[in-house]
Amino acid sequence: MPHYVAIIEDAGPDDAVSLWFPDLPGCISGGDDVDEALENAPEALAFYVQELTADGHQLPPARTLDELKADPEFADDLGKHTAVLIEWPPLDAAK
Repeated sequence: MPHYVAIIEDAGPDDAVSLWFPDLPGCISGGDDVDEALENAPEALAFYVQELTADGHQLPPARTLDELKADPEFADDLGKHTAVLIEWPPLDAAK
């Protein structure tokens, strides 16, 4: 099952947390804290997939964390922020 790397940007206790996917331009999630941003990430990914499909496009392949670290566009962000893996499709979608 593929996993997409997501980058969590936590600006501090008084600001919302954002989460975005380097392989999926424009696919973002957020929340009041890291847990909420992570909880919202599969829904953001599902909406992104729905929009891609409606436009006749396919979901791009997921790159590994090492592949993203080698990409100069994302290497700095990966060094400054926390990276997590978000499973797609989520396990509960198979039910």
